[in-house]
Amino acid sequence: MQKLIFASNNAHKIEEVRSILSSPYVVVSPKEIGVTSDPEESADTLEGNALIKVRALYKIVQAPCFADDTGLEVEALNGAPGVRSARYASAEHDDKANRRLLLKELSSTPCPRKARFRTVIAYIDEAGQEHLFEGVVKGEIIKEERGNCGFGYDSIFVPMGATQTFAEMCESEKNSISHRYKAVVALKEFLDSNTASEV
Repeated sequence: MQKLIFASNNAHKIEEVRSILSSPYVVVSPKEIGVTSDPEESADTLEGNALIKVRALYKIVQAPCFADDTGLEVEALNGAPGVRSARYASAEHDDKANRRLLLKELSSTPCPRKARFRTVIAYIDEAGQEHLFEGVVKGEIIKEERGNCGFGYDSIFVPMGATQTFAEMCESEKNSISHRYKAVVALKEFLDSNTASEV
């Protein structure tokens, strides 16, 4: 089994990643190994924030680890909220306020209001080498919230080719097409190929 430390203590995110990175990988949270540091995400890109988190963790654990950062990029807002997605409405993380502000800012924009979710994963291997992986799902922002599942902007985002918002989908359905799923699969393919080359 190969242990990978994921720089997140978000239980929902950890379970989602564990379901994709199954055997022979074991995903461990920082909290589970006694690491409580939480670096400030001060970069102006998703890649930058993911690297800040994984570098801080690797410095402590000196073992393979990875971090992610995700943003919603709306075409009519020139890519905003982007890297500021989690704290779009205020300095505090408030999903409801973020959605409310986004809908207000798009109130005069006609549909379809094109957008995409993008996740970037930064991984540091045993040798300290850094690798980046990306997952993207395109879609649109609807005019009102629909659905009670998910989190963040899920209730106002309909992925391309679907009729339901992410918040109307069951967890397994969302996770099979999501931006984070695609990024984690890219990481897994990289890990699998490296493992195979070592055999």
